[in-house]
Amino acid sequence: MFSYIMLGTNHLPTAIAFYDPLMEILGHPRGGSNDEGASWGTFSDNHSVGLCVGRPFNQEKATTGNGVMAAFNAPDIHTIDRLHAVALANGGTSEGAPGFRPQYGEGFYSAYVRDPDGNKLAFVYYVKN
Repeated sequence: MFSYIMLGTNHLPTAIAFYDPLMEILGHPRGGSNDEGASWGTFSDNHSVGLCVGRPFNQEKATTGNGVMAAFNAPDIHTIDRLHAVALANGGTSEGAPGFRPQYGEGFYSAYVRDPDGNKLAFVYYVKN
């Protein structure tokens, strides 16, 4: 459904230092970067799935949206625990510790963080019975 997600940053080196280890854990090493932004994932002529972080195109200050969140699939609950810890160790803040959230469905396990720019992220795994 999605081609890529773009998140704004006001300090690209900090954003790259935050996202590099998270995307590495998820199996998406950085694919490229320049003075304006960085990307992780798969980008080709006819298919792209990825995350981009960069300075806004209009050169205005990057801001976050209320209710805006990017959610990433994780392969298991232990990876979510690790992602949450790594995010906090690299300048992120917790928006919800790892755990089950039955209000979102049976087996829904997730953790929530904000990156150094305030963008909200979720790491999600559906535990099967």
